Amino acid sequence: MKTILWATLTANGNYAQSSPENPPKKEALDDFATQAKTAGNFIVGRRTFERMLEDGGGGASPFADIDIVVVSRNGAEIPGVTVAGSPQEALNYLQQKGHQTALIGAGADIHNSFLGHGLVDEVIFNVAPVMEGKGLNLVIDKDNYQYKHVQLLDCKPLGSGVVQLRYALER
Repeated sequence: MKTILWATLTANGNYAQSSPENPPKKEALDDFATQAKTAGNFIVGRRTFERMLEDGGGGASPFADIDIVVVSRNGAEIPGVTVAGSPQEALNYLQQKGHQTALIGAGADIHNSFLGHGLVDEVIFNVAPVMEGKGLNLVIDKDNYQYKHVQLLDCKPLGSGVVQLRYALER
């Protein structure tokens, strides 16, 4: 199964942290919805999923017919979604459901877990037109200093200053 990690970064390379003062760009959110519909699924961390529910506003969900897998170590049940205890368990579930692609649209911890376990085939980075002073990073190995070469597959503007970069990773 092909796995695609989707994330928004700041112009200075940090993992973008959204807040009321710095909300996510509509163009990036629309792209995530399109990517999720194309894959038919997405994997997300529990805290990120809870924020998505809070920010949903009670309207019709763009994810109504999509398999959502929440990765959570505490094993709590969440109505309407599948809960997996690990990244590999999440991928196994989606593969058993017949999905050819898994979209990982999580939070920094879950993204880093997938990257650290070598479970990512492609990354989609949406670079937002903002710089942060202190931020989180996406890492392939939190304990060692190493490199992983990537191949640029696509680069395109999404609007409002957001640029999307798509890279292939070797597994």
